[in-house]
Amino acid sequence: MSVLVYAEHDNQNLKAETLKTVAAAQKMGGDITILVAGHNCQAVAEQAAKVNGVSKVLVADNAAYEHQLAENVSLLVTELANDYDHIVATALTTGKNFMPRVAALLDVAQISDIIDVESEDTFVRPIYAGNAIATVKSLDAKKVITVRTTGFDAVATDGNAEIVNIDIVKDAGTSSYVSEELTVSERPDLGAASVVISGGRGMQNGDNFKLLEGIADKLGAAIGASRAAVDAGFVPNDMQVGQTGKIVAPDLYIAVGISGAIQHLAGMKDSKVIVAINKDPEAPIFQVADYGIVADLFEALPELEAKL
Repeated sequence: MSVLVYAEHDNQNLKAETLKTVAAAQKMGGDITILVAGHNCQAVAEQAAKVNGVSKVLVADNAAYEHQLAENVSLLVTELANDYDHIVATALTTGKNFMPRVAALLDVAQISDIIDVESEDTFVRPIYAGNAIATVKSLDAKKVITVRTTGFDAVATDGNAEIVNIDIVKDAGTSSYVSEELTVSERPDLGAASVVISGGRGMQNGDNFKLLEGIADKLGAAIGASRAAVDAGFVPNDMQVGQTGKIVAPDLYIAVGISGAIQHLAGMKDSKVIVAINKDPEAPIFQVADYGIVADLFEALPELEAKL
């Protein structure tokens, strides 16, 4: 059996989530190959070659893949799929974009957001915003799978896989890269941070999110937000944690002024330790919190920062 894992990267660095996706692939069994599709991405290939448990790294280095447009990448992956039983990608923006196209082109059902692997054809995934866990068995000859990386621990980077360049160029000609706007922050990336502090509707306005910044700086934390805070215009949507935002599982998650709607819990309940600060003792967030403080956040936050 063989597994093809698509590498998440920015043409310079392999994203840490790929190491967790490989961990999922290892549980499926068989030989693992990583595909690096990009432009001037040799550095990524060298990093991928060090991932534990990987036997080969395929490198498709071409301008057509520079921005990893779904229309082009899906054609590349589909052509390579003949040699693999499982096609696996991380359930992030890139993977969620092109993998459904791959499944459609291969005429198989995609298995999305798996959080565990029971066997080579049986997988565990959350449904109903994480309120239920489904175990699904695929009868398709090829399995097209996206991995929710919060369910897996990263593998080591002590491998030495073979790097093979491939010259398959697929340009669908149906889309083109125009521009992108990226948030620049000195704080850790929200999806990869070991500590996250998030604010909700209880913050009352965007200016009050400054109350989180001092604590975040002292803890080396990323700052997130609930959907209610984003929809109210307090903060930009790239800070949203939840089912329709970013899925996080840090060592410590601090929820401030967040009631704990199902949508938000789906995005953070796998955190190792959850702390909730809310003045409503009946708030649903306290049902998943390891530690809860029933207090006015405008009094609790300055005190917490002073103690730190």
